[in-house]
Amino acid sequence: MTFRAGDAVGEDYVRRCFRDYGFSTDSTGRYAAIYKPYHAIGLELGISVASAGLRGKPTGAAVTWHGDVVATAKRDRAAGETLDGEGGHTVYGKLRPAADSVALGGLPLGLAHGVKLVRAVVAHAAVCWDDVVIDTADDAVKFRQKMEAAFRR
Repeated sequence: MTFRAGDAVGEDYVRRCFRDYGFSTDSTGRYAAIYKPYHAIGLELGISVASAGLRGKPTGAAVTWHGDVVATAKRDRAAGETLDGEGGHTVYGKLRPAADSVALGGLPLGLAHGVKLVRAVVAHAAVCWDDVVIDTADDAVKFRQKMEAAFRR
């Protein structure tokens, strides 16, 4: 996440905050960045929606597809089980380079809710498209498949 002390009223205050909070800044003291190793989507979603709806500004925008979050079995999973997706008891997300995810055929975590396994998946292994019954008529699935096809080119 990056921050910038603007040219308007309040710039001195922001620079002082950078200094007081121990932010690393560039040589001008106007730009700072922080790294946070966690993304609390459930807590941060409201801020993103409000920013887009009220200010007309996104909180982030992808430039290219670098990484992907692949559904990963929390424990051994048997054929016939239904996955409960993000935040559930059956899978968690594991970040992988997008190229690796596509080559693997990894199922995106966001599409791992309410899908049934057609074969067993061992604990901590990636769940793949071929491991589940997927609704190919679903708009999100169709979009994802187009995205993967474009990435392979």
